[in-house]
Amino acid sequence: MNLSAPIIGAVLIPAFGALFAADHPQAEISNGLVKAKLYLPDSAAGFYRGTRFDWSGVISNLEAGGHTYFGAWFKAHDPGILDVAFVPALDGFAAGTPSAALGPVEEFTNPIGYEDASAGGAFIKIGVGVLRKPQEPEYAWSTRYEIVDPGKWTVRKQPDSIEFQQEINGPSGYAYVYRKTIRLSPGKPGMILEHSLKNTGRQVIETPVYNHNFLVMDGQPSGPDFVIKVPFEIQPARDSLGVLEVRGKEVVFARELVEDERAMITVAGFSGEPKDYDIRVENRKTGAGVRITADRPLARFVIWSVRPTRCPEPFINVHVEPGKEFTWRISYEFYASSF
Repeated sequence: MNLSAPIIGAVLIPAFGALFAADHPQAEISNGLVKAKLYLPDSAAGFYRGTRFDWSGVISNLEAGGHTYFGAWFKAHDPGILDVAFVPALDGFAAGTPSAALGPVEEFTNPIGYEDASAGGAFIKIGVGVLRKPQEPEYAWSTRYEIVDPGKWTVRKQPDSIEFQQEINGPSGYAYVYRKTIRLSPGKPGMILEHSLKNTGRQVIETPVYNHNFLVMDGQPSGPDFVIKVPFEIQPARDSLGVLEVRGKEVVFARELVEDERAMITVAGFSGEPKDYDIRVENRKTGAGVRITADRPLARFVIWSVRPTRCPEPFINVHVEPGKEFTWRISYEFYASSF
């Protein structure tokens, strides 16, 4: 069994700040308007080695137009941790459980072959690898599963883009080739995530996938200076804290989140067309804004927030027959807010 994750064409850069002292494989891309630093998948030395999120595309820092959009939001780091708990990096934010999730990380929420596997058998988490199933009543994203095989990772870097590829030959006839390319928009303050999942096995692959979008946006705390906008009328909803509120086509913060508070709201009212996958997050204090769109329709939409980060979490559904390929594309536009 080979647990190595080869890195091809990678450029190593120093870890950002003094927050994480360990050296992890990294790369930097730029188009002159956007600069991004990324951690690369590596089963031995990778910054993120958990079994919840896709290992590719972990962005440690992204700057555009004088603003920061992705970056550290926690103090403690554990490369194998799964929990996206509140471990903030800014002064005045509460400490908590270590975390390792940064940037627009994605999760394929349906573990492939889990139901077919017996205790001690194996199943697949796309973007992670082949995992060992313990004796448990049901799958839990918070479980730290044993990684049997992370598959074969290949990374190809260009000055303004980086391509990740994972190849898995798993149990029960499941196999795939997964590609993700992070490309900075030519001549524009933007970024594109291009995805492809080719089913090379004998079984149908079906799973939702969502992007957690750990937006830090100039290190500002979650509160009334932020607004999240969509193009459709949102059905009335409110989180249990009474912090996130729906106002027409917007979700706003009634007050600033403090210490280890977590707010979450489910957004409903979108259509089955890709045009409603159109999310804007803006900050009135610094003027930073980001627009997130995709070429696939929303299947579910959740907003999760702690004090240091706002996380719009849009889901899409992936269905791939044997021998077929499924593609999707997520675009980011960074701009000056019109608050």
